Formats: sequence, C-alpha cells, structure tokens
Amino acid sequence: MILTDTHTHLYSEEFENDRTEMIQRAIDTGVSRFFVPSIDSNYTQKMYALEAQFPENVFLMMGLHPTYVKENYLEELAHVEAELTNKRFYAVGEIGIDLFWDKTFLKQQQHAFQHQIQLAKKHQLAINIHCRDAFDEVFEVLESEKATDLFGIFHCFTGDFEQAKRAIGLNMKLGIGGVATFKNGKIDQFLNEIDLQHIVLETDSPYLAPAPFRGKRNESSYTKLVAEKLATIYQLPIEEIARITTENSKAVFGI
Repeated sequence: MILTDTHTHLYSEEFENDRTEMIQRAIDTGVSRFFVPSIDSNYTQKMYALEAQFPENVFLMMGLHPTYVKENYLEELAHVEAELTNKRFYAVGEIGIDLFWDKTFLKQQQHAFQHQIQLAKKHQLAINIHCRDAFDEVFEVLESEKATDLFGIFHCFTGDFEQAKRAIGLNMKLGIGGVATFKNGKIDQFLNEIDLQHIVLETDSPYLAPAPFRGKRNESSYTKLVAEKLATIYQLPIEEIARITTENSKAVFGI
C-alpha cells in the first residue's frame, strides 16, 4: 500500500529534533511520497537538503505563500521565478490568498497569486492553492486565469459542496486532511457525493493533526488516519483509497 502526502512542511522548525525519524516513521507506515510546498525564500535551502537526503520520497514545490506576501513580495516572486527556471519542481505552491490573519496586503496577494499561476502555466506545472477566509477572492483569480493548462490541488479544502464542485470544475483536486476527521469539520458530510477521482490526501503537517491527535503536532504518518476516515466515508478498503488517491496525485504532479 502506497500512501501519498500531497502537502507536508517537512522542513518546519517543529521537526527540528526528530525530522529524520519522523519521515522514516511515515515511510514505515506506508507513506512513501511527500510533496513539500514552499512558503518563502528562507526555507529554500532546507527544502533542497531534504530532497538530497530522501531523493526517492521527497518532491518539491516552489512558490510564495500568501501570508508571507509583505513589502518585499516582488523580490520573493523573483526568487520563485529564478528557482523555477533553474531546477525541477512538481508544482507551484503553496500560493493563494489568506484573509484570516491580515487583510493589509490583499492587493499584493492577488497579484502574487495571479503571477504565480502564470508561472505555472509557463512551466507546465500544477498549482497548489492555499485559501483561508478567501474563497470569493481565490475563485475570482482562478476564473480570470481559467484555461485547459491550469490545474492543481485546492490544498486543505474546507469549503462547502458548491465550492467543491466549483473547484473541481476549474481542474482542481481537493486536498483532504485532518479536518475530515474533526467532529465539526463538515466536509465529511458531503465528501461521499464527490467522486474519489477528485480527491488527494494530505496532512499539512505540522498543522491540523487529525483526530485523535487534534491540537498536537501533525506528521506525515498520520496520512494513514485520513485514509482510514475516507475508507469509512466511501465504504472502500483503505488499500483502494491509497491506490486511487496516489494515482490522482500522479496525475497532478506527473510523478
């Protein structure tokens, strides 16, 4: 059984004391594919070191996270552009709009999101979308860039059924993680109405740990707990959930 964590911040400071052991624990659990999003240039070298340490398991994205869009965001976008030209990546991400913490840089976030979508098209890569309290704003940009060569993952999808259908209609798969296991997560109430071909698994570790670890540090081995929840929702063996969602991840990332 091969499980794929399509979104995990393996370079996080939360793993400073046991990173190698944590990754090995996930591999031993059947999670052998880790897709690692970028947040800003400060983490680039850490990402490269992880890829060098686990070349068969770690696959990198490049992008500027919306909450890291600040006064220097044009410099950060230049960094993203340069790295995409110089090295192989499997998606542009994580990119998008976040209005939960701060609305100060909304216009800059919108510009950064659109620009990075255009970079993804240029390099024929998927996008990995971060959206928090910003569904309308994210969909507005996606609609403006809508094209057959725009595709990717709506990371940590927490929208309603209509928003799920809209995302799928824009060539996005839904990244499902720990929220699906929460009692008040809500997405578990309609997921069985979404064809499994539109779903990929993720943890967003070290954040959003699934039950029964909610509120604690998340890690990639918990992808299996998400798969178990989906096995219950879809009334399928976990091996089938693993197979289909891993195939879906290959369709997005090309590997």
